Amino acid sequence: MSKKNIAVFVSGSGTNLQAIIDAQIKSANLAVVLSNKPDAYALERALKHNIPVEVVDHKEFDTREAFEAELIERLKKYNVKLIVLAGFMRILTSFFVNNYKHRIINLHPALLPSFPGIHSAKQALDYGVKITGVTVHFVDDGVDTGPIILQSVVPIDDSDSEDSLLEKIHKEEHRIFPEAVKLFCEGRLSISGRKVIIK
Repeated sequence: MSKKNIAVFVSGSGTNLQAIIDAQIKSANLAVVLSNKPDAYALERALKHNIPVEVVDHKEFDTREAFEAELIERLKKYNVKLIVLAGFMRILTSFFVNNYKHRIINLHPALLPSFPGIHSAKQALDYGVKITGVTVHFVDDGVDTGPIILQSVVPIDDSDSEDSLLEKIHKEEHRIFPEAVKLFCEGRLSISGRKVIIK
């Protein structure tokens, strides 16, 4: 099976990038790690594994479109088949998303469609739900609204704080995110309306 080139977009420490590196997915080639933050620790993780890095600082651009046009330009030389958003803290516009339709996946620390947006663990605790979880989904024009690939449940204990809940959520993220990448790179995902069919 020929490997598919993937780009991982990061803004922070890169623990999910590390989970993907550690998974050693046979069908995926980590072609580039791209960050909008020059000091993101995730870049060091990439370099440690000899993965090319690109930095496109969003602060250097007047508009989102100009920033995204530069992202697209940087990606061209890597022949990327999948973009993985692993803690990338920028919302991508439809201009970018439509350039890579059904080829961008994201991780969300809740069971979508519950608790979209930021601070999902806090939202879950404040609401008093008994379970939350992790969702890997394709990216569309909305925020956390694309077709769902995989989900995993995380139980909430009465004693959980936001930090302890996030710790449990991260554990599941590191397990199912590489699995979703693998399914995509093996050509086992197809989209039918809102449903993602796993072959």
